[in-house]
Amino acid sequence: MREPPIWEEGMALTSTDETDLLLPLIAGVGDAAQFREFLERLRRRSDAEYVSIVMKLGDGVHAQITDFHAGRDLRSEARELDPFEMHALERLHYDQLRPGRVYSVGEFVDHDPVFRAERMAKMSRLGIADERVVRLPGVLGTDAWLILARAKPCEAADSALLSALAPYVGAALRSYVTLEDHRIRASVSTQGMARSATAWMVFDRDARLYGIDLRLEAWMRANLGYAPRVGDRLRDIGVHAERELAAAAVEFTSDAPPPPRAVMLHEAPRLEALLTTTSDMPRPSMLALCRLPNARTPESVERLAQLFDLPPREAELAIALNEGHSIAEAADRMGLTLETARNYSKRLYAKLGVRGQAELVRLVSDSVAVMG
Repeated sequence: MREPPIWEEGMALTSTDETDLLLPLIAGVGDAAQFREFLERLRRRSDAEYVSIVMKLGDGVHAQITDFHAGRDLRSEARELDPFEMHALERLHYDQLRPGRVYSVGEFVDHDPVFRAERMAKMSRLGIADERVVRLPGVLGTDAWLILARAKPCEAADSALLSALAPYVGAALRSYVTLEDHRIRASVSTQGMARSATAWMVFDRDARLYGIDLRLEAWMRANLGYAPRVGDRLRDIGVHAERELAAAAVEFTSDAPPPPRAVMLHEAPRLEALLTTTSDMPRPSMLALCRLPNARTPESVERLAQLFDLPPREAELAIALNEGHSIAEAADRMGLTLETARNYSKRLYAKLGVRGQAELVRLVSDSVAVMG
C-alpha cells in the first residue's frame, strides 16, 4: 500500500500563520470582500500565482460555481485559451477527491498520457508549473476546494500548509453558507412583508424595543411624531395600550406562550398589532406584526387585469371598490356615469364568479394584484 504523503498527516499552524491567515479567514465570512484578504495573504505566503476557494452547488454543466481568488484570474485565462474545454471541475473530477487530502496535478493526469500532455501544455501557456488542490470537508451540501497554482514546482511545505488550513477553511465556509442562506431568507422575507404592507417590532420581556422594521419606524415618526429607539418602551400610545403591551411581553416570552392575539396600539392614526412569540432569536422575545397603509398603484390595476383577463377599466373599478369607495364614488373618480359603473360591476361579478360587491372586495383583497 502506498505510504501517505506527509501533507495527508497535516501540520500545526504557527502563531504567525494564525495571525496572518486565520484571522483574515474568519473576518472573510461576513466581510464584503469575501475572503480576499485571506487568499491574498496565502498567495504571498506560498509565492503562488493563483490561490482560490472554488464552491460548486449542483452537478453537471448547470452547476453554480462561485470562485473567490487572489492573484491572476486563471479560470478566465484558461477559458480564453480554450473556450470549448469542459469545465475544469468536471474535467479533473475534483468532486471525487477525498476531503482533507492534498492532491498534486500529476495525480490527475498520470493515468492518461494524452490528457497529461494537453494539461501540461495548457499550464505552460498559462505560465503555471504546478498545482495543489484540497477538497474542503462538510460545507453543508456544497462542494468546495482550496486550490493553489505556482509558476515553479510546489514544495512539501505548500501541501502541508493547505492540509493544515483545510479544516479551518471548511469551517469558515460552513459559516459563510449559513450566513448567505440567512441573508437570502431575510431579504425575501423583508420584500414579502413590504409587498403585503406588513411591518414588525420585537420586544424583550420588559416590553423594551429589541428591533424595529425601518418602514414602521418611518411611519411612527411621520404619524406619531417620534421614532422609537431600541432599548426603550413605546410611548404616547396611551396607558391602556402600554399596560397591555407590558403584560403581553411577559406572557409571550414565557416557557408556555399563549396563542397570537391582536391589540390596538394607537387609535388615531390607527395602529394595530398581532402579538406572538418569536423563534430562532438569541433570547425569548415578543413579535408585533403591524399592517401599514398599502397605497394602490397603477400596477395593481394592470396585475388584476392580467390575473382575471379583465379590460383595464373594469379592473380599475374593482380596485376602487376594494379601496372602500362606493360605486357612485368610483364612477365619479373614474369619470364614468353611474349607469356605466353599475354595468361594469355586473360584468365583474359574472366574470369573477362573485355574488356582489362584498365578495368582489374579498377576492381582490386576497389577490397578489394589490401587493405593493
